Amino acid sequence: MLTRENWGSKIGFILAATGSAVGLGNLWKFPYITWHNNGGAFVLIYLVSVVIIGWPIMMAEILLGRHTSESPVPAFEKAGGKGWSIVGWLGVFTGFVILGYYSVIAGWTITSFISCAKWSFSGYVAPASGAFGDFMADGSLQIFLSFLFIAATAIIIWRGIKEGIEKVTKILMPILFVILVYLVMMVLFLPGRNAAFAFLFSPNFGELPWEGVLEAVGHAFFTLSLGMGVMITYGSYMRKEESIAGNAALVVFLDTFVAICACIIMYTIIFTAPGVKESVSGSTVGMLFITLPNLLYTEVPFGTIIAPIFYILVAFAALSSTISLLEVIVSLFIDKLGMTRHAATFIGAAASFIVAIFSALSLGALSFLSNFSFFGKGKEGVLSTLDHLAANWLLPVGGLFITLFVGWRFDKKICENEIALFGPDGNTTLTYKLFRFFLKFTAPIAILAVILAVIIMGKDFS
Repeated sequence: MLTRENWGSKIGFILAATGSAVGLGNLWKFPYITWHNNGGAFVLIYLVSVVIIGWPIMMAEILLGRHTSESPVPAFEKAGGKGWSIVGWLGVFTGFVILGYYSVIAGWTITSFISCAKWSFSGYVAPASGAFGDFMADGSLQIFLSFLFIAATAIIIWRGIKEGIEKVTKILMPILFVILVYLVMMVLFLPGRNAAFAFLFSPNFGELPWEGVLEAVGHAFFTLSLGMGVMITYGSYMRKEESIAGNAALVVFLDTFVAICACIIMYTIIFTAPGVKESVSGSTVGMLFITLPNLLYTEVPFGTIIAPIFYILVAFAALSSTISLLEVIVSLFIDKLGMTRHAATFIGAAASFIVAIFSALSLGALSFLSNFSFFGKGKEGVLSTLDHLAANWLLPVGGLFITLFVGWRFDKKICENEIALFGPDGNTTLTYKLFRFFLKFTAPIAILAVILAVIIMGKDFS
């Protein structure tokens, strides 16, 4: 039996886990949903939800992975018996589905960076009306961009934990944070900064729609890469002497920091440009890939510098997430089927690329795939259908079962020893008691509310 690889250092795990959590959801979706839920009050609910839902579930996933030293399927088998392995299979399937369409969207960051670099050197030329739609409908280009992202991801996974994931994230994540802080400092010179801060940090609960509360709860769960086996897998490579609570708290903090900084950047730009506040695009795609580039080059000082750097940031964030998604699949093949890492990486990447092809061709290239609808009106296309399936069903259901298993089924003594939060008197600390309470009661109730909102009210968190 092969000795299981470990992270080479504490910072290696933290940066890899943060890289998984930090993705397009932070730089794209969170600013969009915060904008449409009127800022401050939504942000406050989100921050509370991250602490009482996201942090305890992340601890639970890391705990399960480290205790068993296994990927999700064998981890649940070892800790709870064969019946619970279905939760692990659900997590792996979720990661597989998400990687299949996420890599398509991630590929758009490549063309956005190339376009911005060209405009910064030769002058901005506004794209023709409908240009982005034509771009999405170019099936060959979409497949090629997806291939580039999956290939880059596979090369990193191929090299293993220390030499691949850890080494790359130790480069990617510091660069990402430097770029992020630089962009925040740049936009602070813009006149819209005061309005942006007021919008973001001044809670007015009268302006928060009731659906926004559920959306904040849902996003706090989704943004941390929970419910898809990633943190179980990454936790399985963690050394026993590392603090689960401390590491999880730091990952949650860094993920939230990135999301808030992204809002500061985007909102300062929006409030700086006259008349833009009323015409922000009605879709997350439009806000990031259509509205923002135009604003940067036509309305914002230093836009020619900010634009290409910003899309490098987005590309790095996307890549750090695809790495973790593929590693979940690869770790299953290694642990459950006894494959070598190289064989597991090739098969996992190839299977994900097949799903990516169907997703890429569903953006207008093939009418059959573009009109495919399983969930009804408004969910047309393979990519949209997979996104809806993952966000509204797979992730919350998987997360719910994880909270129930670790909170109610898992051996309490093992949980205490793994978390290792004991006071001088030998009793568990208040932090541990809060973790248990949030995991057993708060988190499952909140996730159940999200699931019921989908079933009863037709709420869509995708």
